[in-house]
Parts: sequence; structure tokens; C-alpha cells
Amino acid sequence: MRRYVFLCLLILSFLFLAWAEESELLKIEASVTPKNLLSGKEGKLVFKLDVKEGLTISAQPFFIIELDPCEELVFSKSSFTESDLKIEVLEESKDKSLNLKKPIEIPFSVRLKAKRGSHSLEGKIKYFACAKEQGWCLKSKAKFTASYFIQR
Repeated sequence: MRRYVFLCLLILSFLFLAWAEESELLKIEASVTPKNLLSGKEGKLVFKLDVKEGLTISAQPFFIIELDPCEELVFSKSSFTESDLKIEVLEESKDKSLNLKKPIEIPFSVRLKAKRGSHSLEGKIKYFACAKEQGWCLKSKAKFTASYFIQR
């Protein structure tokens, strides 16, 4: 009997994880400002994040924005944590979650020899989403794309 209960719980766990990853736990709107960039100038990668109702994004163990390699733009590094980005941490009893109501901005500069034309920047955000009322947390990631244009 114990085996059957364990097996049922295991199957339900996999189904729940599959559902949770398919549904949008974190909606990402990524954009580059200004939209039209000039070689040698600076800009910002801006994220507006929307967390699904009833969920929080945990400050522990990590929240990381990873950028794919980009030939036209120069960032200070390829991945950024919540502390790098100075995201406010909200403390509720012993739980720590991130305040994602404000846009997140990552500065960059445009290479002098950047190719003119339309480009896109891609990457992913790794995070832990938690539902306090249901008592679960889920490690997940979401991809993003931001398009921009380089003038000469």
C-alpha cells in the first residue's frame, strides 16, 4: 500500500511541475532604450516583470538574469543577481521575496564597430517562485528577447 501511495504522489508531483512550468509564473517584458542606438553611446536593458497572482519570487537561493553573448552591446558582465541589480528585498516573517514592481535596468554601451541594422538580445531569468498559501516553491526559468536598432 505504501508503494502505491508513494507512486501516486510521485506522479502527481511530476504532473504539477509540468503544469507549473507551462503556465506563466513570471511574465517578462524586456526592452532596450533608446530603441535606436548609436555606436559608442550608452543605453539600458529594461525589464518589467509581472508575477502570477498569489506567487512571490524568492530572494533565496537566487534570482539571476543571464544574457546571451551579444556582439553589438557591451555589458559589465553576462549575468546579474538581485544584489547586483539592487532589487528591494521584502521580509515577511522568515520569508524573503523580491519587490519586482519597479522596472529593472541594466546599463550597457554600444560597440564602436557595431553593425548597423536590427538586432535582438536574448537571455533568461532563473528564479524560485513560491506560493506561500499552498506551501510550495518551484525552481524555474523564463527566456526573454529584446529587439533594438543600431544607426551609424
